[in-house]
Amino acid sequence: MEVSSQYAAWSVRSLFNQRLGRWFFCLVAIAFTLSIPVITIALSVLEPFSDTWRHLASTVLSSYITHSLLLMLGVAIGTFTLGVSCAWFTCMYDFPGRKVLEWALLLPMAMPAYIIAYAYTGALDFAGPIQTAIRDTFNVDYGDYWFPEIRSLGGAVVMFSLVLYPYVYLIVRAAFMSQSHAILEVSRSLGNGPWRTFYAVALPAARPAIVAGMTLALMETLADYGTVQYFGVSTFTTGIFRTWFGLGDLTAAAQLSSFLLFFVVLLIVIERISRKKMQFHHLGQKRSYQRPTLTGSARWLCFTVCVLPLLFGFILPAIQLFLWVLETWQTSFDAAFFTLVQHSISLAAVAAILCVLLAVIVCFSARLAGNNRIALFFLRVSTLGYAVPGTVIAVGVLIPLAALDNGIDSWLRSNTTFVAGLLFSGTLFAVIVAYIVRFLSVSVQSIEAGFSQIHTSIDDSARTLGRKPLGVLLKVHLPMLKTSLIAAGLLVFVDVMKELPTTLILRPFNFNTLAVRAYELASDERLADAATPAIAIVLTGLIPVFLLFRTMRGASKSH
Repeated sequence: MEVSSQYAAWSVRSLFNQRLGRWFFCLVAIAFTLSIPVITIALSVLEPFSDTWRHLASTVLSSYITHSLLLMLGVAIGTFTLGVSCAWFTCMYDFPGRKVLEWALLLPMAMPAYIIAYAYTGALDFAGPIQTAIRDTFNVDYGDYWFPEIRSLGGAVVMFSLVLYPYVYLIVRAAFMSQSHAILEVSRSLGNGPWRTFYAVALPAARPAIVAGMTLALMETLADYGTVQYFGVSTFTTGIFRTWFGLGDLTAAAQLSSFLLFFVVLLIVIERISRKKMQFHHLGQKRSYQRPTLTGSARWLCFTVCVLPLLFGFILPAIQLFLWVLETWQTSFDAAFFTLVQHSISLAAVAAILCVLLAVIVCFSARLAGNNRIALFFLRVSTLGYAVPGTVIAVGVLIPLAALDNGIDSWLRSNTTFVAGLLFSGTLFAVIVAYIVRFLSVSVQSIEAGFSQIHTSIDDSARTLGRKPLGVLLKVHLPMLKTSLIAAGLLVFVDVMKELPTTLILRPFNFNTLAVRAYELASDERLADAATPAIAIVLTGLIPVFLLFRTMRGASKSH
């Protein structure tokens, strides 16, 4: 009986895979197309080095490398300190406000780094309210007192740490919750205090999660342009912009992008090696953990440690933005603002729909192929762009599209009287392509998780009822994937709304989004006017935070 059932299942799968060829072709075609920008940048190192590149190498390349490394080091320390401490306290102890703080600590994720930079610059700069109050109160002039310079490398480290620590907090907290609390209790019974137990037992066991969270934070740091440009910190992203728009050398910009790509690949390799070598097995059945209730100064210490990142990473910047909006609302909410909203929402909606559609195709194709190594390889290739900074993606998209435009225009000029001009590289098509390359991974992760909850026996049953692969996808899988599809679309939508460097480079002339307009106004030192588009981006960014909160609440209840 068992043999016959196995044969029946094999027969069904054989029929199911008869049409695998076209789906696998779609998977390969999508993966190859979306990898072209990355391949273009990687191959740019083979181009002859121009005078522009030699000038960069002899003057500013060392500062790009030094500042990028120092920025990464500072952000690594900052996100580790804030993320791990908050994760440990909210997971292991009960203190006033813990139930609110455990999800509220995610709120800084809604605040892009360049927006929090604008808020703190307006508050802490020479003409800001704090320094003005110091001068008025103590009757001193500028130069008679010391005040930290916000527009500096150190200021950029603080800004990034405040908005990126949730990456570490979220992943490490999940790791702490999955650890066997019996091991921690054994450590305490052997005479180890809370600090020794944390340092010697819990922290090493969570090391892969810590590295994973810090890697995500550092990749976001390398991808940023708005913050480092506004603070005057020379990094690879600012160098790419200057080389392209200032010196007019696209090839040198691509070669500079390849250096930035090397940093990203190095981060990914370090994360994979750490995860491979650091394997921990949590033995024993997990049971409900009763958090000890802290008393005295300890509970207020935990509360203070957890509330400070939230205060400085979200509450104070949000208050500053709202105060600016109240000052400028009569002139900010005009027809131009609503045009920006329309542009941003339209771009984000189109990119989200296309990313979800392509993600469904590649995930379903890999499922049809039985998730073998070849199919999974092409699936991962299609999501390669998420690890690449938007600046690099923009350069990698523009080079092949510009070549395609030039080829079409040359052919038309030679054979017809029609002049094509810029059909692809100078339009929103290039922007949408860059968004898909950059954010397809967000959709794939959500939809792939949804597919993993659908047992393959359901596919077999649908096939026995005469459904073809497309019918199984449309009639069976998509209704079951409704929640995953909505989550995937929302996450891409929010990421596109916040994206600055890709849009700034590839947008057509006279086409702005909320992110670009906020950047332009802040660059002109019109920080109060920049608050309205900035607060719209922040409010949109609260959507994924709400989704994560629901996920965390469900995990806490099951734990």
